[in-house]
Amino acid sequence: MKKRAGIDTEELSNNTPARGRGYLKVALPDHPLTTSEWAKLKEGSSKPERFEMQMIEGLLAANADVNIAKSLLAYVVQDKGTLSYELLLRYLTLCVTAGHHSEVFDTYDIMRTCFKTLDTGASSLFIKGFSQTERWREALGLLEGMKKALLPSPRNYGDAITGAVLHGDTETGWKLYDELLEQGIAPNQDTWQSLFQSGITQRGPEDKLFSVLSYMRDNQIYPEEPLIKTIKAWFESLPDQKWSGKFSFVAPSGECKNCKASLESIQLTEEEYAQLKDEVMKKVIEGSDIFHKTTPEELKSFKAFVKQRPPFDIVIDGLNVANTTPKATHSETLLAVVSELERQGLNILVLGRKHMLQPSRNWDRQNMNKIKQKSHCFFTENISEDDPFLLYAALHSGVHCNFLSRDLMRDHKACLPDTATRRLFFKWQRGHQFVISHYAPGKRVRFQRVSAYDTIVQTSGSSWHIPYDEDGRDRATYEIPQKWLCLTQEH
Repeated sequence: MKKRAGIDTEELSNNTPARGRGYLKVALPDHPLTTSEWAKLKEGSSKPERFEMQMIEGLLAANADVNIAKSLLAYVVQDKGTLSYELLLRYLTLCVTAGHHSEVFDTYDIMRTCFKTLDTGASSLFIKGFSQTERWREALGLLEGMKKALLPSPRNYGDAITGAVLHGDTETGWKLYDELLEQGIAPNQDTWQSLFQSGITQRGPEDKLFSVLSYMRDNQIYPEEPLIKTIKAWFESLPDQKWSGKFSFVAPSGECKNCKASLESIQLTEEEYAQLKDEVMKKVIEGSDIFHKTTPEELKSFKAFVKQRPPFDIVIDGLNVANTTPKATHSETLLAVVSELERQGLNILVLGRKHMLQPSRNWDRQNMNKIKQKSHCFFTENISEDDPFLLYAALHSGVHCNFLSRDLMRDHKACLPDTATRRLFFKWQRGHQFVISHYAPGKRVRFQRVSAYDTIVQTSGSSWHIPYDEDGRDRATYEIPQKWLCLTQEH
């Protein structure tokens, strides 16, 4: 497994504020200083040996004028005769972030001359910096060089792709995009943004952009607001196709408020369910990696346990659910949830860990006894992973069985063999995962309703419906977006 190049400008600049002004005993200058002024400032510093680094990090954190940083570098050269790699890297971050292109080129020349190799951080910054300029092709060379050591990050690829399409070379942009997908890297939203943007200005390949929408569908990805606006503009710019886009909501029944079309049902067909069950049983539950998380004996006894009981209506991830609120003890929360589901007449399975049976402040013995009376319980070893047990019990019980957890189970996607099965897994999950929407001690537990329609990019040919994330609205991972872009074709 190649290591991935993670460092990029964001990471560098995000790391610096904490270290930046926090322990600077002197204020940052607000204009460039002469070498003697810098020397005087250094004399007053409580840590003269760290002075230059503290200063450059402070300037970076404050997003200061690049000329102040330049005057600092001039002072350091005069004082020490050389510039350290770390100092240049911080200065480079400042230049790239603020878009000072000629300073980026100068720093590149200095670093290539003074240092045999560039680390990931510097290479990432130069790829970003060069991509924004007429020297964008050099970013491709840097990307190639990086590949020899590690797998570039989505950001590295994204910067290079944006550089290519920005300068009119959509062919190179798409070639890099295909390579990124082949490497199994998930693209960033900005990368899609620049590809759709180029589709508007340069009439890029339509089929490729439609394939981006299919990728979002298959991987359950929701565009963010800036991207959805560009997608809308792209559809509306397609010559002679007469697309019209409106932002819309979907009724609980699954009807689009704008075009009145019915969206895809969240329910799997019998064939789809059988196929998914088969694959999950083979790959996730009997797959080679599961026994890192449990033992063959434990799994065998669990299968026997499930077989001896009538099909469950709901399977609860006990530990996950017990942690829902800090206002109640774990066992109190779990008991409230189990009691509400029992009131609905459901056959319940609670999956837990053995430590939950050791009486403690969080795990009250009386509460645990009541839980055992109201539901079937299975407690695994403390080191076991709950998910495979939860999946096994839910899928074994049949298509009517739901599960309750705040967990997204992203890990299991990787075990599934192909896109179609992964899509079925997510669809099953979206249609069967209950989440607690409200619980306060002493009050009734409320669950978030599973919608009747599927929240996923979808098309009927003459219409597209794309769910998207609104700006500034934080959505928990298990929640789904409420807003849709409805695109229809006039005939």
